Amino acid sequence: MLIYPKGIFKEPWTRSPRGFPQFREIDHKKKNFWFTMNRPWTEEFQRDNNVHYDIPIQPLLEWSFFRGDLVEIMVGPDKGKQGHVNYIVEERNWICVEGLNCKYSTVGKEKDYPGMMVKEEKPLLVTNEVKLVDPSDNKPTDVEWRFLEDGSKIRISTRTGREIPIPLQNEETIDYKTKATYKEQPKDTPSSAVEKLTFKPKLATFEMDLMEEYNIKEERVPKPTFWY
Repeated sequence: MLIYPKGIFKEPWTRSPRGFPQFREIDHKKKNFWFTMNRPWTEEFQRDNNVHYDIPIQPLLEWSFFRGDLVEIMVGPDKGKQGHVNYIVEERNWICVEGLNCKYSTVGKEKDYPGMMVKEEKPLLVTNEVKLVDPSDNKPTDVEWRFLEDGSKIRISTRTGREIPIPLQNEETIDYKTKATYKEQPKDTPSSAVEKLTFKPKLATFEMDLMEEYNIKEERVPKPTFWY
């Protein structure tokens, strides 16, 4: 915490105070964030970011878990149980499984009141704590991404070679359940305008496009140059 004149308290990554000649006007932005179960646009996430040390995270080439996937837990007291993914924190390689790997805590306990039991689903690492379930035999398996002839990517079980489709629940947002059932609102850009082709890629340069537009023909022959 930095202490500025006149009782101004600012974190090191926030805006420097204006109106003081000893401070340069610059916005200090935090680059390394402490990612938790709270999403970056919440106030809880800002309070969690009082921690100023890095977290070692195993990098993943491709993310293979989506909301609605059926997974099996490989560690802990719920080992061997299967459930559906309902929450994802991709920045920490975390997922939460509905109703599994829960932590129970008592809230509001007093002398004459026993309190209330609260259940909280704790995150699991996708690297070694959960695996996707193969729909052909309902057993855990590793997956890999493969390309089809039309260029689309699908998930394939490395054990049986069967496709593991991405659930429709992954398309759900605040505005719609699925993309197909969404109704255009008055302030939305019409789908016809979005699908309209307005740009055609070419190998020609900007100057070549101008010459073609204004029907300019180049008949000059450049002199040969030699580089030694």
